[in-house]
Amino acid sequence: MKCPFCGHDNTRVIDSRPADENNSIRRRRVCDECSRRFTTYEKVETIPLIVIKKDDNRETYDRSKIEAGVLRACHKRPVSANQITKLVDDVETEIFNRGEKEVPSRVIGELVMDRLKSLDAVAYVRFASVYREFKDINTFMDELKKVMGGKEE
Repeated sequence: MKCPFCGHDNTRVIDSRPADENNSIRRRRVCDECSRRFTTYEKVETIPLIVIKKDDNRETYDRSKIEAGVLRACHKRPVSANQITKLVDDVETEIFNRGEKEVPSRVIGELVMDRLKSLDAVAYVRFASVYREFKDINTFMDELKKVMGGKEE
């Protein structure tokens, strides 16, 4: 491993321990040339998950896009950061457990909506209005009626 300070390529591992819930290894290293210490992380290399967008373009899966959408939907709602993180974790786990190399964005959107519906109805409608691209007030009202009907049962 090359030293990030002096560029010398002779460094030694002085400590290793599990990190990220045993999904990676944290290593403390020391440079034999300048004696400075630095940390590296080692984890299993996986083939990136590809998301198939509505227009059939493909892009690498990006957790931050799900987080951003959920955060926007939950803005000024009584939903904690921990609840948002758990929701995104649950969606991500389900996506990766499918074992597929490609997943349509609509599948991700539906998973997010399913979880938002039980978390906060307003956040659900906000997310659905963007995700489903409501064209007019009638489609918006139809979705609201579905949510309201589900609550009363």
